[in-house]
Amino acid sequence: MNREKYSRQLLFREIGEAGQERLRQSRVLVIGCGALGAAQVEMLARAGVGFLRLVDRDFVEESNLQRQIMFEERDALERLPKAIACARRVARINSDVRAEAVVADVNEKNIERLIADVDLVLDGTDNFETRYLINDACVKHEKPWIYGAAVGAYGLTMTIRPGITPCLRCVFEKIPPPGSSPTCDTAGIILPIVLFIASIQVTEAIKLLIGRTEKLHSGLIQVDAWEMSVHRVSLQQVRERADCPACHHRRFEFLEVGRRQSALTLCGRNAVHISSAGDVSLDLREIAERLKPLGEVTLKEFLLVFRVNGYELNLFPDGHCIIKGTEDMTLARSLYARYIGM
Repeated sequence: MNREKYSRQLLFREIGEAGQERLRQSRVLVIGCGALGAAQVEMLARAGVGFLRLVDRDFVEESNLQRQIMFEERDALERLPKAIACARRVARINSDVRAEAVVADVNEKNIERLIADVDLVLDGTDNFETRYLINDACVKHEKPWIYGAAVGAYGLTMTIRPGITPCLRCVFEKIPPPGSSPTCDTAGIILPIVLFIASIQVTEAIKLLIGRTEKLHSGLIQVDAWEMSVHRVSLQQVRERADCPACHHRRFEFLEVGRRQSALTLCGRNAVHISSAGDVSLDLREIAERLKPLGEVTLKEFLLVFRVNGYELNLFPDGHCIIKGTEDMTLARSLYARYIGM
């Protein structure tokens, strides 16, 4: 252990040398490397968590820079996948930490594999569909995970320990219907709330990883950074819901193949994300050659960009695609089928 590197953290008696060594041996999965995820990764890397698996389906854009602290202007210019950009920054921050970048959509086909060998999962996503998927996988395999969300100046977080605390579906029984909740598209977002929520998540993560579970906040934390209000809602009365599909009935609906949407509109982007139809590995160079006669093609190491008729298809090696220029999921699927052919 490099004592000088972690000297101030070692002086914090709640962690000390024993806690620091446990952090070094820990393995954490961060799902989503956008606003919350980027802040989580930065803090975990500096704290000396030994292994970070970073999963994200998206690439860096200029509009991300205001709130996604791992990224720089050059990442946006290169349209670097967020997971790759995060892993490269981790390498610059702390050579003690091994970061594994996974450029992929998290879905029912890969979630169980992604969580299999980690100690903890952190939520950096931006939609309830993926969070319910994480919840099902973590409850099934008894992996602790930490939920987080932020929009405008408001945020939520909750630490979930399967079999010990209520799970996400115990507290939020159903996915909110479309249009019922504010998004960054309708309400915007400021960086302070991102850092506020991520800081709580990472503090909880450190407690879990070093075995100080008696110090967990054990509630649902609600923060309004603009009004400077913080509320902790006790979950004692919720406990494990007797009718919870995941906790009580062990019915993991979101892990069923075909259960999730194959297309999702992206927050504030005038874009649709299309999941790949299966576990595939595409030859982007071959596809680029096929598309060149039809429109403008730009081929990068991890991304193929195809522009045609006012739309932009951003295709990744695992087959998932971000289609810009529309929020119509039917049209997006049609464009994907027409040009990618799956």
